[in-house]
Amino acid sequence: MQNQTILLIGHGSREPSGNREIVAFAEQWRAHQPQWRIEVCFIEFAEILIEEGLDRAAAHGGQVVVVPLILNAAGHVKMEIPEHIEHARLRHPQVAFVYCRHLGASQDILAILKRNLRKALHTLDMPDPRNTGVILLGRGASDRVANGEVAKMARWLYEEGEHPMVDIAFTGITHPRLEAIVQRQHTLDMRQIVVLPYYLFTGTLIERIHRQVARLQRQYPQIYFGLADYLGFEAEIFAMLENRITEATDRLAPAMMECDGCKYREFAADHGDGHHHHAHAPQASV
Repeated sequence: MQNQTILLIGHGSREPSGNREIVAFAEQWRAHQPQWRIEVCFIEFAEILIEEGLDRAAAHGGQVVVVPLILNAAGHVKMEIPEHIEHARLRHPQVAFVYCRHLGASQDILAILKRNLRKALHTLDMPDPRNTGVILLGRGASDRVANGEVAKMARWLYEEGEHPMVDIAFTGITHPRLEAIVQRQHTLDMRQIVVLPYYLFTGTLIERIHRQVARLQRQYPQIYFGLADYLGFEAEIFAMLENRITEATDRLAPAMMECDGCKYREFAADHGDGHHHHAHAPQASV
């Protein structure tokens, strides 16, 4: 489509470097796709939030393709962004809004995780995987499906590797937490442990993870800890976003929004319970 604006939505972070990374990600994407108009906004903790981002994108007219730069579909993806899009449709009836799927658990994400795991193992001088545990550390949500996607990726890592233990932990909202899983792996005689962040970009939670791992290293001096990188600027992330745009815009029928058929949203609409960010279970901050 000739008059098309892609609106990339990042989560937003209290740590400015996290937001700067998303802006830099968008700049790299523009370099890959110079014919595309790509704009950026955030869910929270940033200057340009979703409502303003949608209005800015709609000012160009034509079609606005809303692309959530988010790994797992919890409340933001299922409720908050769709509600903002519905309101934007009322404000800009001449503009066509299309909502893409979030990134989600996939072979592409698995490939990045495996690559990051290998790099972390190199920092530990490639120990025997049979006594090296892995902890996939996710953000944590009040949505069990979102948490289940982290468990799914951990299982895939286990099935494609030689590590006897590939566990999950979360930095907030839900359990288990990192310290509990390290204690468990220590009890089961893991000599090395690699913490593998299931995050896209830096932020306050990545900084917290660095402090936690340093503290755990002091607490368990007999264990060697490796901390892998977050997912970030890998080629697979750009490709996944482009695939999401293609699948959302190339259909003959209007694309279904992420949660248009969700029973929870239908119930909320019937009972006048629109999404308010602070009215639901708290979201972890980055």
